[in-house]
Amino acid sequence: MDEIKGISFTDLVRKSYNLPQQDIRSYSPLVLAYIGDSIYDLLIRTMLVERGNSQVNKLHRRASTYVKAAAQKEILQAVEPMLTEEEHAYYKRGRNAKSYTTAKNASIVEYRVATGFEALLGFLYLTGQTERIFELVKAGTDYLERQLPAT
Repeated sequence: MDEIKGISFTDLVRKSYNLPQQDIRSYSPLVLAYIGDSIYDLLIRTMLVERGNSQVNKLHRRASTYVKAAAQKEILQAVEPMLTEEEHAYYKRGRNAKSYTTAKNASIVEYRVATGFEALLGFLYLTGQTERIFELVKAGTDYLERQLPAT
């Protein structure tokens, strides 16, 4: 167990499946958003589950307040001043990517910003910057929770 301490999840996947490290610049922004969406969803679901046992439908409703495009847009706007130049570039690549899917229950602007946010998270995840993901998402969800009506 000590051998895996300090190794990122991404590195563990690569090691377990004998996969070579890819050049992050070779990934399209939509591929980064694809993996970033999953990472963000897992982080939010984990946070909600760890807050206490609840009915699955209630967990799903709570999760949707964080993962919908409008919420991701608010989170990105809250953390944008915290982004490094490189992080901002990955966000913009994702935001400006030409997607062939359309937004469900979101404006085009919300959908594109959310795609950029997810691309940023995908970049951070694939480069093993797990602590940075948590730093940005925590700051963003804290901001979002201050905006939400008390339940």
